[in-house]
Amino acid sequence: MRLKIGTVELENNVILGPMAGVTDLPFRLLCREQGAGLVCMEMVSAKAVFYGNRNTKELLQVNPGERPVSLQLFGSDPEVLSDIAARLEEGPYDLFDLNMGCPVPKVVKNGEGSALMKDPKLVERILSSMVRALKKPVTVKIRKGFNDESVNAVEIARIAEGCGAAAVAVHGRTREQYYSGKADWEIIRQVKEAVSIPVIGNGDVDSPEAAKRMLAETGCDGVMVARGAKGNPWIFKRITEYLETGRIPPKPSREEVKAMMLRHGEMMVEFKGEAAAMREMRKHVAWYTAGWPHSAALRNDINAVETMEALRELIETRM
Repeated sequence: MRLKIGTVELENNVILGPMAGVTDLPFRLLCREQGAGLVCMEMVSAKAVFYGNRNTKELLQVNPGERPVSLQLFGSDPEVLSDIAARLEEGPYDLFDLNMGCPVPKVVKNGEGSALMKDPKLVERILSSMVRALKKPVTVKIRKGFNDESVNAVEIARIAEGCGAAAVAVHGRTREQYYSGKADWEIIRQVKEAVSIPVIGNGDVDSPEAAKRMLAETGCDGVMVARGAKGNPWIFKRITEYLETGRIPPKPSREEVKAMMLRHGEMMVEFKGEAAAMREMRKHVAWYTAGWPHSAALRNDINAVETMEALRELIETRM
């Protein structure tokens, strides 16, 4: 099923969610190749871009092959957020997203990420100024609420629509839950019933069956896969095929997983240099091989890997 967000038409409604430290350029490219209709970048601090922080340069890079792509900004100052978005608008980004979901303490302590859920008036100011500053569509990613005493996703979604946001993604957990417990899909249904812009459901979509169930139970327009894609870029191909044909494709074979790990490693080396790439690949290999026999020993071995040659040898001889 196609999905249109503002002026941007996606080839399907299955989206890679933004994850700090995970959805970098190589990983997004792999997920896009496997059928993700839209890929979301790691969140970028508007303030860091404003002050010319060196680390943001890598975060802002895009490969033409991964588009359409969503750039997610976080911050709490309406002026800084809209200025930075306007400054970046000519870049290779198709959508601009406001992060209102990050639960990390240092982000929340600054009044950013999911802390914005506590201040609807500020949300209105931020989104109004971003929508005014940009010609490209502005979207927002929210949570169910900050905690169980302040479940206000419906109110925030209505504000977003009123400000001219083109879509809203709803993670069915509160900030206090982080990623624990079960995601509440009922809140996604309530948001869908409350607004007319596209609503994207997020939380516990880790299989083709879960994606179909979420669409059926909530009526949402698209599904966002985040943690379910770790070590599993094939999930997009499997979900889209199941939604289109009703058939669940087989999981990738061990040989396919090994080939993907090697390709991922090579792309990481090209993008980040060998030393940084191998440090990053340790967690990816752990995700790719989770549940395999002797995966604990494998994880131990991968932590000693420092070169692409050593990674290749480990994958080809030990897996």
